[in-house]
Amino acid sequence: MNQDLLFRIALTKIPSIGPILTRNLIHHFHSAKFVFEASLKELLKVQGISAQLAKSILAKNTFKNAEEELVFLEEENINCIFFNDDAYPERLKHNHGSPVILYSKGNLTLDHPRNVAIVGTRKYTPIGKQNTENLVEGLKKYNVQIVSGLAYGIDFLAHNKAVEQNIPTIGVLGHGLSMIYPYDHKVLANAMLENGGLLTEFPFKTGINKDQFPMRNRIVAGLCDAIIVVESAVKGGSIITAEYANNFNKDVFAFPGRIQDKQSGGCNRLIKINKAHLLEKPEDIAYIMGWNKENRGIGIQQTLFVDLSKQDEKVIETIKKYGESSFDKISYDTEIQNSELASLLLNLEFKGIIKSLPGKRFILN
Repeated sequence: MNQDLLFRIALTKIPSIGPILTRNLIHHFHSAKFVFEASLKELLKVQGISAQLAKSILAKNTFKNAEEELVFLEEENINCIFFNDDAYPERLKHNHGSPVILYSKGNLTLDHPRNVAIVGTRKYTPIGKQNTENLVEGLKKYNVQIVSGLAYGIDFLAHNKAVEQNIPTIGVLGHGLSMIYPYDHKVLANAMLENGGLLTEFPFKTGINKDQFPMRNRIVAGLCDAIIVVESAVKGGSIITAEYANNFNKDVFAFPGRIQDKQSGGCNRLIKINKAHLLEKPEDIAYIMGWNKENRGIGIQQTLFVDLSKQDEKVIETIKKYGESSFDKISYDTEIQNSELASLLLNLEFKGIIKSLPGKRFILN
């Protein structure tokens, strides 16, 4: 049995210790094993850890459940990814409150170059179905990976069409991997394992709870570069996903619809309040995201007389390394906080050193 993984899983099962406190503990002690070996006095030095929480850690009551989890993972060939692992998705690393642990099954590429989420209502119209399927087909030439929530409706259509087109696709679940919900989607879920797979933050025994689906939606939003709402009422899971995406500095797209149609109310509102780009065809996404742009290099002459800080140089080197670079890629490589990075990028653009592209991407001038 993998003892290091056992300690990690046990840490995530301690009541009232969520993603932020778990990160604080790992940052302080450097490993889950050392957390459980710490004294009460040492635990109380960690920011946010009260005496009650410290006693919960020292009790080690979570190991039985962790052992059961680990046995299930090994039997079902499920990968477990901790937040400080190299395999943890880059796009999620800097999102506040992102999962401490992820469970994945299949042949997933979590850091695919272009992750696109397609979400929408469970009760789609014929136009919604047509738009979803045409969208997936049209995106294939852009080497994308389709992400959705494996729910009824638009989610199912997007995953199913991706499988038909041999496009990698990931279903993010709002429950544990011991089940598939809806059960009707089990055949599709198994087909997705060949070129993509399933992802969840929930332990294997976790069943269905309505409070878990918004948590699932934040992963969908955080994992992607672009989020597309095909059809949605003014309220619903798709709108929650779009809100997360906006908070994560991601691009949101929505198909407009007739003002009389309930299924288009959410999409129309997102467009009206400037929280989504109006979408008509797949090429619109490529244009906004800058996928058709050619990479450019930097001229030495442009930087000869510009005073650059060490942080500026980090940013420039990262963009130079990758060419056209996303905000998330720069943030991950430079380890600069998002708020500071946004300011640095703006200043570098004012100086004429970099150029911003649609889709929150950057190149060197």
